[in-house]
Amino acid sequence: MKSIGHLSAASRREFLRTLSLGLGATLVGSSAVGGPLSWLEELRYGPASLEALQTGKPLGVALVGLGKYSTGQLAPALQQTKLCKLAGIVTGTPAKAAQWKKQYALPDKNVYDYKTFDRIADNPDIDIIYIVLPVGMHAEYVERAAKAGKHVICEKPMAPTAEECRRMISAMQKAGKKFSIGYRLHFEPHHQEMMRLGQKQELGPIKSLVADNGFRFNNDTPWRVDKELAGGGPLMDMGIYCVQGVVYTKGEIPVSVTAKLAPNPDPQGLFKEVEAGVNWQMQFADGSVADCRTSYAENLNSRLRAETAKGFLELQPAFGYGGIQGRTSQGPMNLQNVPQQARQMDDFADCVLNNKPTRVPGEMGLRDVQLLQAIYRAAATGQKVSTKDVVAVLDKTNSR
Repeated sequence: MKSIGHLSAASRREFLRTLSLGLGATLVGSSAVGGPLSWLEELRYGPASLEALQTGKPLGVALVGLGKYSTGQLAPALQQTKLCKLAGIVTGTPAKAAQWKKQYALPDKNVYDYKTFDRIADNPDIDIIYIVLPVGMHAEYVERAAKAGKHVICEKPMAPTAEECRRMISAMQKAGKKFSIGYRLHFEPHHQEMMRLGQKQELGPIKSLVADNGFRFNNDTPWRVDKELAGGGPLMDMGIYCVQGVVYTKGEIPVSVTAKLAPNPDPQGLFKEVEAGVNWQMQFADGSVADCRTSYAENLNSRLRAETAKGFLELQPAFGYGGIQGRTSQGPMNLQNVPQQARQMDDFADCVLNNKPTRVPGEMGLRDVQLLQAIYRAAATGQKVSTKDVVAVLDKTNSR
């Protein structure tokens, strides 16, 4: 069979058209198909990825940690991906192992617990390890995955401290493997449009931004309010979306931040170790500001909005797994919601297959942890905190 990498451009388009029409609607869902071609062609896969599509040889992914996100989002998404598939799991709960083995037809040899995790190095079925553990465990398992010689995706936030982030990056560089952070919204059309409109100043320079993200926490996942495991409270978990959204809409890193902790309704109970909420402002070099809020004590609007010289651009709801809606002062964005996690993981597989850089690298995770730490310092001191030492990593609108 002829290699897809050697087909003409017209033949490549025809191959993708056929694959889209034959498989797109059933595998990615009709809501993910835009126009005559599916998101398969939109992602502009490299030659090695097209070869993998043609030969049916996706990369194997092992999920480490089978909590709500793996169960409700990542595992289902891996039934929609084209360039990677669910190949293994790591869990400390035997009942979960048995359930997942049956549900996803996983062989015994691809099922690990945390004691046997390092044996994954000898398993050729697994190419990518996806770390979906509490934040405080990320560094250990990224470093162990690096020693196992596997490519890694790590959930956000990358780690509780910048020092751990640097250790993780160093370990992956030493291993010579690809490393990505689970920033799903970088692959979501509405957020990509916010990047484009904001960074290209389609409606004029941005004058101010607002971002809110939070919910009333009911302790269904107690690790989120455990300082050692979570690294912090809602700022780490939900506020990071606001930080990300502001930075990639503005296309700049703030020069300073100020912050104030929100009132704590349960200082001796639920929020004994972590903050109940944070209000903060990010200041930019041109004088523009972003006012942001996050909370575990109240339901906040999921919103990302920028006021510009000629109007506004806004997403609301902004940060969910689906149902995102966008509009500008010129009208609705009219963009489709897509399977975010499937796009994210297929993009990383494409990077692995074609030896491309990921648009959401470990350095971006480090940048965001540095910004989160600056916000915490500002809240603790009541002072404006400079961000001059934050690594200068940006997701440009024309990336990939």
